[in-house]
Amino acid sequence: MTKEIIHVGITVSNMDRSINFYKNILGLNLKGTMIMEGRETDLLFATHNCKVKVAYLNGSEHIMSAPIELLEFINPKIDISKSNLMKTSISEVCFRVENIDDAYNNLLNNNVECLSKPQFFDFSVYGFGKSKALYFKDPDGIILEFIQNIE
Repeated sequence: MTKEIIHVGITVSNMDRSINFYKNILGLNLKGTMIMEGRETDLLFATHNCKVKVAYLNGSEHIMSAPIELLEFINPKIDISKSNLMKTSISEVCFRVENIDDAYNNLLNNNVECLSKPQFFDFSVYGFGKSKALYFKDPDGIILEFIQNIE
């Protein structure tokens, strides 16, 4: 049976640009990079002559959640599509922050596209408590979320 989430994979179009974003703007730690290629990689991705750059980042030395795995396909070329919350897919990756207003201002200062300002939600009647959240986009337009729990 399933035991845990090991990582969340995100296909990107430019590894250096994406590492810069996730590391320097979001504050994740780069754990390492590698190249995947060969027979097993071809079989895993169900393609031929596959070559993929891979990077792993996470938020702290104390891994409380699955790391982010960035994938840049060198071969074959990827289809770049626009992320859309109203489309069947993984809708977003959510990061917990201590101060969402500071995190939002950091995004704005780095010219990151935000879908809104932080919004307050009170889901206490459902047992989920209070929080502030906002959606924003990475350099490839992939939708991400910040959430701050409010006590």
